[in-house]
Order: sequence, then structure tokens, then C-alpha cells
Amino acid sequence: MDFRISADDRVGAQPKGRPAAASRAKGGSRVEPSMGKAVGVFVDDERSGGASPNPKGKPPKPPRRGKATTAREKKPKKRRSRTGGFLMGIFYWGFVFALWAGIAVIGVVVYYGAQLPSSNTWAIPDRPPNIRILAADGSLISNRGQTGGEAITYRELPYYVPAAIIASEDRRFMSHFGVDPIGLLAVAAESVRARGVTRGASTITQQVAKNLFLTPDQTLGRKVQEAILAVWLEQNYTKEEILELYMNRVYFGAGATGIEAAAQTYFGVSARNLSLGQAAMLAGILPAPSAYNPKSNPERAKERQRLTLNSMAEEGYITREEASAAQIDPNQSVRTRVAGSESYVADWVESLMTAYIGEIDSDVVVQTTIDWKMQKDAEFIVKELVASEGPKRGFNQGALVAMDVDGTVRAMVGGVDYQASQYNRAVTAKRQPGSTFKPFVYLAAMEKGYTPETLAEDAQFEYQGWSPRNASGKYAGTVTLRQGLAYSLNTIAARLAIDVTPQAVVDVATRMGISSQLTPVPSIALGTQEVNLLELTGAYAPFANGGMGVIPNVITKIETKDGKPLYEASDAGPGRVIAPNVLDEMNDMLETAVEVGTGKGANLNGWQFGGKTGTSQNARDALFVGYTAAMVTGVWLGNDNDTRTTLSGGNVPAVIWSEFMTKAHAGKQIAQIPHGSYEGQSVAQPVIDPATGQQVIDPATGQPMVQHVDAQTGQPVAAPSNQPIQTGQMVDPMTGLPVGQQVTYDANGQAIDPATGMPIQQGGGFQQGPAADVGSTAPIDPDTGLPMVLIVDPSTGQQVWVPSAPASQQQPQGQFAPPQPVGDQVIYQEPEQPQQRTLMDLIFGN
Repeated sequence: MDFRISADDRVGAQPKGRPAAASRAKGGSRVEPSMGKAVGVFVDDERSGGASPNPKGKPPKPPRRGKATTAREKKPKKRRSRTGGFLMGIFYWGFVFALWAGIAVIGVVVYYGAQLPSSNTWAIPDRPPNIRILAADGSLISNRGQTGGEAITYRELPYYVPAAIIASEDRRFMSHFGVDPIGLLAVAAESVRARGVTRGASTITQQVAKNLFLTPDQTLGRKVQEAILAVWLEQNYTKEEILELYMNRVYFGAGATGIEAAAQTYFGVSARNLSLGQAAMLAGILPAPSAYNPKSNPERAKERQRLTLNSMAEEGYITREEASAAQIDPNQSVRTRVAGSESYVADWVESLMTAYIGEIDSDVVVQTTIDWKMQKDAEFIVKELVASEGPKRGFNQGALVAMDVDGTVRAMVGGVDYQASQYNRAVTAKRQPGSTFKPFVYLAAMEKGYTPETLAEDAQFEYQGWSPRNASGKYAGTVTLRQGLAYSLNTIAARLAIDVTPQAVVDVATRMGISSQLTPVPSIALGTQEVNLLELTGAYAPFANGGMGVIPNVITKIETKDGKPLYEASDAGPGRVIAPNVLDEMNDMLETAVEVGTGKGANLNGWQFGGKTGTSQNARDALFVGYTAAMVTGVWLGNDNDTRTTLSGGNVPAVIWSEFMTKAHAGKQIAQIPHGSYEGQSVAQPVIDPATGQQVIDPATGQPMVQHVDAQTGQPVAAPSNQPIQTGQMVDPMTGLPVGQQVTYDANGQAIDPATGMPIQQGGGFQQGPAADVGSTAPIDPDTGLPMVLIVDPSTGQQVWVPSAPASQQQPQGQFAPPQPVGDQVIYQEPEQPQQRTLMDLIFGN
């Protein structure tokens, strides 16, 4: 079959002269679909069944491109709200941001949390221990330790104390979980408005976490860790326990850590007894302790108190009326506690704690020997006299130590103003004691055999380039040792120190209670080496108590807070340090010193007392140390910078001593200073041949013999087991120190002074004063027919018999014209009658 295709049969071709569609339709042939031409309106064949005709015969409009529309879709659409779309966008992007922010926060928390130790090792660290120091009557002296106060439980406090802290520091403390999101947002908003950080946003729990576990660094990591630990605290402790931790460990300024320390420091009361106004003021300190505390800035403290009280009223803890009543009047000054002299005692006690009980790991209570009334009397008297006399005499500081005769310290003043200076001039400071050191020189001399009536020459001399002089520049000539000590003659003390040796003086001072390091040089006789007032006062106690050494003590017992004993004072001490006969001689001289000597400015109605003044070079230090049968007290006045004053030990120090001791002895039974007791004691003395009256010579050693006798009866006794009989030197069995002197003897057994070659008296070993005191035992001067006089060689200190002056030229004993003292500055009057001739007269031909 042959198919022929013409050009008209090609797809898309049309015959010339007419449209292809028309020609085919007319001939009844089929219609072919054409490309690019609409075949009626596009409808869904399943719904319409075919195309609809065009009634008007108009060519159809080409359909709109895109999806075909239905009748339903031809309804007019509502316009979508632009506001809703914007909000939806914000919500969407906000959600996205929050999601990512949350993921970032979780990452930061995980990162910094991983740097913390494992949570099962977290524990509340122990609070530093507190030392509660009490007076003898139980009164609180002070708290010491790192915190300055003991821990107080939540239940012990008035309700308004924790309420004030919550209202001031963290109003939502009782409801948040350790971190306060609301508070954070509020602070953020304030900071944005103020264009800077206005305040912190840490909760009380966060502050506890920071204080307990972290450093105060202001870093992101530290804040994150703080929040983590705060949540942990909230999960493991109650709100009361967390608040208790906070109140006991937060810093309140002025060295006070914890609510108890703050209450004691600022108001002198326990936190248990705080008033509403005081509690509000303490709570107001917390944001800036150094700036808001009432000691450093009372005006800011009053303003902070007002804000805290208002906050408490807003939170419903108190009423508006209570808030107004508790406020301090703006025109009223803030009255805070002033630290008194008892704080010097507290510092001293704290310094002793390690030596007494070792390291302290829990709160302790220390019972002291301090008498609260005496302490306050001492403080008042020292302050008053320094204030009234200081400007006139050029000094501004003072110190006082008072103790019972057994060394029990009853009062101690370390300075006139503890708040201005915490330096303790009674314990820590070491100054020259001046003439208050001379009793130890005289004690060494008495132990060697001198007596109060031994004569000595008050005159200038030179010893190895050293030439001691009296402060007045004048000299009294021949005097007794009693007079030498009473009028504080420097040359006499210097001669004695050279004779007994400076080392013997050091030994005596140490035995009596001086603990400072002393150098054995001749000038020690004048008190040129430094000691503290506490040890100097304690060294006078043996004069008052019968010769027994003491160790100054301020602590009676130490206990834990629960009452477990840790230390209790013992009565043990050094024992006897002065032989009874020597003690009597020393008390005799020291009583004379306050009766007619440089210490006569001191007085104590009805009580027998002894003492000694002291003034160092250029009057830089002025002291008076005196004692009765009940108490020993030492007073020092001067300047911290060691500058010159116009003081002397006999003026203002003696006045302070008298005023204090008068108050301290009020109501006490008057008693006399005890003399040495010889009961049950033995002493060594020379063995005398009754036929010749000479000391027996030991044929084995060629030295004079000594024996031990009962000190009370004078009957010979066996030598103590620790002190065998010796020859050549008398030894006191109680002290172990020599009380005789080493001499040589001629063929007839006559003792010869090794320095001068002249005979000296035998028998009792020592003689006293002028010939009238020694009776027939004194040798007779062949030139005058008068008994010779036993005097002291001024260069060697040896006792030597010398011719006496005729009776008409002798000054009766007890009639010596004493120098006229002005404090320690002595103006000497030469006697009108010639004095007894001394070895100096013989040597220089006078």
C-alpha cells in the first residue's frame, strides 16, 4: 500500500489560502491536536465529560499560567496580619536563641563544674577556732583568734537578727534554690538603666559558697562554680543552717568575723543580746564592711541602718513604728565600744596559748587571774596622770603591772590607748630600768657578806676607763649601804658591782626572775641593760613573800567549749631565792628608800611597804616598783621614741603607784612585810676556836673551817646532803651561793686583806659600821686609843679596819645628814662636821 504524504500532511503545516482546521472540518475529516493552541478550557475529564462550547464564537482567551483554579479557590482571600507574623518570628527566633543559649550555658557549667573536685568530697571546712578570754570573775575580757568571736547558733539569736540580714542581703532567701533568677534580672535591668553595675546579685547561699570553697576572684569561672556550690548547699543543708554558716563567717569590718565578734567589737555585748537597732546597723555593714562600719564612718552606718529597718518593715518582719523607734536620731552620735587596756591582756594571753596547749583546733575558754575592777582602776589612773602630767613633763605613754606576791597577775596596762597603739609596753617593750635594778646589786653584796650598815665612799672613781657619776654631779662622801640604796647613789652601786663581780649580779637578777639576756659588765649596776616591766615587777615579789621566787602567771585554766580541761595552773615555782637573813637586810633598805629616800613620794596609808625608783639616762624612762605583804606593782612612764623627759621615778610614777595601790588594798586586812623564816633551815658559818676567838684552820687544806648550824637555834647540825661542809668559803645551803669571802692568813692566824695587806676582823666573818657597833672585837688604834672602824675599800670592795676619827669629830650613827632628794635627782649637802676617815683618806693622805 502506497502512502503519499504531501507538504500539507506534515505536522504543523497548513494549506495555502485557508486555515488547516477549517478545511478539514468542512470536509468532515478528523481534527488533529495542535501544539501551542488551547483546546477549550482545561477541566478535569473525570468531572466534566468534555469541553464546553463557546456560545459567542469568540476565540477563547489563553489560560493563565500556573495551577488551575477551582470555583472554591476563586473566593476572595483574607489578608494575613503583618503583626502576627512579626510576633511569630520573634517567638521563633527567640526560641532558637534560648535553645542555643541554654546549650551554651550547659556547656559553660559543665566545663567549669568539671574543674571542681568530686561532689562526694565536698564538706564544710572547720571554722577557725576562737579563744574566749575571761577575767577571774567570769567577765568577758575579749575574744581572740582569726575570727575574733565564737560561733553562735541560729536559735540563740533574737528573731530580728537573721531577719535584718535577710532583708538587707537577700530578700528571697527563704524561697530560692541557691541562685535567684529574679534577683539577677532585676540587677541586670538596674545596671542597664544606670549604664554600669549597680550592685551584686549573689544570694546569701552563693556568698557562703564563695567564702567556704572559693577565692574572691571576680571571674566567670568563679561565678559559675559559686552557683553550682550554692545549689549543692541548698540540697544538703536547711535554710537555717546556711544562714547560721553565713552569720558566723561573714566579715563585719574592724577585724570582726561573725555576728558575735561584731556585736562585741562595736557594742560590747553578745549577739544574743543585740537590740533591733544594733542588729540593723550590723546588717547594714555587710555590703561594704570597711566603709559602712560605725567606727570608721558613723554617718554612713546610720544611713545603712535606716535602709535596713525600712527593708525589714517592707518585708513584714517589723512594723513601721518599730522601725522608726529603732533608728538612731540623725543628730545623735553612734556609741560604739572602745577597746580598753584589757585588750593588752588578751593579746598577751593569745601569745601564750601555743606554749600552754600547742596548736588549737577548736574553740577554747581561758580563765585568767585578772581582777576586772583592778584592771579598770589601773587603766583610769594611768590615763589620767599621763593626760594631766604628760604635756608638762614631755611624755605620752605609760604602763603598769600589778600582781599578788605569788606572781598572780591582777592588772596590766600596756599603754594609754589600745585603739591607737596595740604595742604592749608592759610585756613586749624592753627599756632601761635605771635604779630599780640596784636592789639586785645590793642583794649580791648582802649575800657576799655586806650589811646595810657597811660604810662605803660616795665619790668619783674610774675603773677600766669607766667613771660612774651621780646624776647631780655631787657626792656625799662616806655613807652606809642603806643610805646608798635609799638615795640611789650611783657610785656606791658601781663599787659593789665591781666587787661582787658583774657576773654575780647577773646571776642574782636571773635567780630573782629577770629573764632577759644580761651582759656582765660593770655598768649593769646602774640599770643600763633593758628588761620589760613584767619581769622586773615579778623579780621584786621575793622581797614581799618571804624570799620565794615566782613566775608571773595570768592563766588559771584552759578548757574546751564543752568544759573539757586542757590546762590548769600549778603552784610549783623556783622555790627559795633569798636567804632569810639577807631578805631581812634587803627589806630594811628598801623600806628606808620609800621612807626617806627617793621613793618617799609614794605612800600607802597604814601599810608597810618597800620599793625603789628608777630613772634612765636623760630621764627617757621613769619607773617605780614597790610592794606590800599583799601585792607588787611596777609603773613605767616615757615615750615610745625614747626621747628625753623631765620625769623621775620619784614623782609621777610614784603617784600612780600610790593611787593604784590604795584602791587595790581597799578592804584588805593590813599586814606587815614578812621577815625571813629560819625554821627548818641551816646556814654555814665559820668554826671559831673558843680559846683564841680565831677561826679554826683545817690542817688538811690550810683553809678556815665552816660548819652548818640550825638557823633558828644556832645549834650545829649535819650538812645537807647536797651541800657538804666546805672550807675557805661560806656557802648558803638554800641558794648555793657564797656568803663569805676568800682571805689569807698570817702565821698567827690573823686574816689579811689581800688587796691592802692590812689585818681584818675575824669571828662572825663580817662586821658592821663604826667601832661602836662591834664592841671589844674591834682592834684598837694605837695612835688614838679608839676602836678602829671597818670600812669598804672603794677600789676592791674588801672590808678593812682603819683608824677612826676622835669622838669629837665622829658623827653619831643615825645622824647622817641625808641628801635632799628631788625625785631621783639628788642634791647633796656636805656635812658641817668632818666625816669618818675612810681608806680613800688614807690612800690620798686626807
